[in-house]
Amino acid sequence: MINELIEKAFEARENAYAPYSKFKVGAALLTANGKIYTGCNVENASYPVGICAERVAVSKAVADGEKDFLVIAVVGDSSSYCYPCGMCRQFISEFCSEDFEIISVKSADDYKIIKMGELLPYTFSL
Repeated sequence: MINELIEKAFEARENAYAPYSKFKVGAALLTANGKIYTGCNVENASYPVGICAERVAVSKAVADGEKDFLVIAVVGDSSSYCYPCGMCRQFISEFCSEDFEIISVKSADDYKIIKMGELLPYTFSL
């Protein structure tokens, strides 16, 4: 399943709209129901209006009635591992426990899996 998520994240990255940063990101989110939702970053001339790939994938899933997530793969546009930004970490944590897994991808064969609790140890929550 990891390889499929990574592949889907790479595919999603191809649709990214990043004319300003030139940094394309793709994400693939697996739900407990076995569905995969993808997302890519979409930038805007008014920078705060843009949205990250991870938040697109989570938003698509939530809009489809899904709120039970297992793992997300994140693929950047560089030779280093790609992790969710702070805003995405908080956004994802709204729906996931500290055991939720994030696959940070450098290449199809080189990735790290970390837990949400490691990436965001003191999440803001109700």
